[in-house]
Amino acid sequence: MKKKSTSQSAFFNLRTLVGLFIALASVSLALLATANPFAPAGAQAQQKYKVTTRSIDPLVPPMFDCSKIHEFGIDKQENFRAGAIMIYCGLSGGGKPSHGRAFSKLVQNLMAPVAYGATDVNLITGTESFPNVTQSETYTTANPDNPDQIVVAYNDSRGRFANPINISGASVSTDGGTTFTRLTRANGQSPFDNTFGDPVILYNKPSGTWFTAWLDGSCGGQGIGGYKSNTPDDPNSWTHYCAHNGGADDRESGFADNNPSSPFFGRIYISWNDFNVGNANIFVTFSTDNGLTWHSPIMVSTQATFIRDVQITGDLGGNGVVYIAGMDEGGGGFPHNDNNLIFKSTDGGVTWSNTYTGPSFPGPGVTAVGYFACMFPDNGGYWRHQGWGEPAAFNNIVHLVYAQHGAGSDPGDVYYIRSTDGGVTFGAPVKLNTDATTRPQWQPNLSVSPTGTLWATWYDARESANCQVGNTGIPCYRMWSRKSNDNGVTWLPDDMLSDVVSPLPAQPDNGIQPTYAGDYDYGSALLTKHLTSWVDGRVAISGQSQQDAFTDRESVTPSATPTATPTPTSTPRVPPTPRPRPTPHPRP
Repeated sequence: MKKKSTSQSAFFNLRTLVGLFIALASVSLALLATANPFAPAGAQAQQKYKVTTRSIDPLVPPMFDCSKIHEFGIDKQENFRAGAIMIYCGLSGGGKPSHGRAFSKLVQNLMAPVAYGATDVNLITGTESFPNVTQSETYTTANPDNPDQIVVAYNDSRGRFANPINISGASVSTDGGTTFTRLTRANGQSPFDNTFGDPVILYNKPSGTWFTAWLDGSCGGQGIGGYKSNTPDDPNSWTHYCAHNGGADDRESGFADNNPSSPFFGRIYISWNDFNVGNANIFVTFSTDNGLTWHSPIMVSTQATFIRDVQITGDLGGNGVVYIAGMDEGGGGFPHNDNNLIFKSTDGGVTWSNTYTGPSFPGPGVTAVGYFACMFPDNGGYWRHQGWGEPAAFNNIVHLVYAQHGAGSDPGDVYYIRSTDGGVTFGAPVKLNTDATTRPQWQPNLSVSPTGTLWATWYDARESANCQVGNTGIPCYRMWSRKSNDNGVTWLPDDMLSDVVSPLPAQPDNGIQPTYAGDYDYGSALLTKHLTSWVDGRVAISGQSQQDAFTDRESVTPSATPTATPTPTSTPRVPPTPRPRPTPHPRP
């Protein structure tokens, strides 16, 4: 969730956190003032724009000049701080409750045997305090040395009023995913103080250490940092680290190379968009010593247009190659066209080349709110989504799932592309959802196992006629999946994953961006199972559907006869471009 003029952050309002930021303000102001778009305004601020005079929200710096919103790309960022600034400056409203009824029997009865997965598990345990009940945007990882140990990280607004602010959460399973417990310390908050969400959770095999990565206020004001632990189910065991000191980082992603055969075994990678630089270029850092130190940032994207850091991944086959999926969002809005890009490193993240720039395709959605396209028209636009998906790689075969606008009035379909030459050329897109409706499918994720099985999962509204945000009596979507047992050559039929057709959950927290319902879900896999999580609205609080994080898993064992997908044909690719180092973006 991050960026400058195109993607606001997800979670927060500025008007309610008044007393909590006093200690944080003096520290963050000093950190932010030198080189970041969240720094205080100078004396020449234009009078027609609001300028903050004191800290009224932990996410809004004192003396922030609202006239700089577009210059610094804050409207493009997905992170919660950018969302809070947009709310404060009057360019966005906060989330609000939607009126609904008690969870209806209609939804409860819309349960059917599912082809994929086990029983859905609600990750949100413990006390909830309305309206700070927004939990979504997930990253799911299991321990390859102990498959019973699974950690799911997500955004969680329960700590929006905490001091220091804490809008990051995680749940841990020690029984293979049958049950999960939300990490909660004695103060009622997660262990991840002074973090602003955008979850990453990684396991480092050589040291047996878990790493969360978030947008972190203690790492330069809004850099990349987090907490690490060798006993993840103990909320008191997590200790802080910084990977990058920055002031305007956004939408980070991560990958840990845990294959002992890899020449870069044990290396941990984190990518992000840096809105302090030119076109908010994609950068990467990595650690070669199990997270003790981190390499200076390396610029990945050098295009003249903004390229979103969609997700990073690595080849699980042991060749040490790392990939980043990027997206050119065509300037945002709706309608707009997208392009998928692939960046590749063969030397452990030291150098990168843009091996693939795909043809343009229409981005999904029905309307736009500011920079972002939205999947539903409710409240003028809800559930921002530009078509982002997830890459995966195994034995030099590179995979990517994404969403694009369907035919006619169809807001979205989910597509898959496959490369057999290490991300240089890709075959023809294959539509993974096979329904004949014009209902939306969107926001897919993908995982590949060390045996070459693939599992794609997405949000799917084919079983509903319409949706209404927050209304518990109107079922809207279910998670659907599709599986390949031969590294993407053929695919089993698409079928249901989640056990319930969920209502469209509201975002009732008035400190969180109102179009937000999570910007990504990152799936992963072990030898024996695939893992995925999502935002779900089946649990009602205060009479309305709201955002909870749920999870499920799928066995690697084949379960049906696959059907062949069309034989891919190569498409031309754009050659790599040299990557000069950036010059700092001037700050007021």
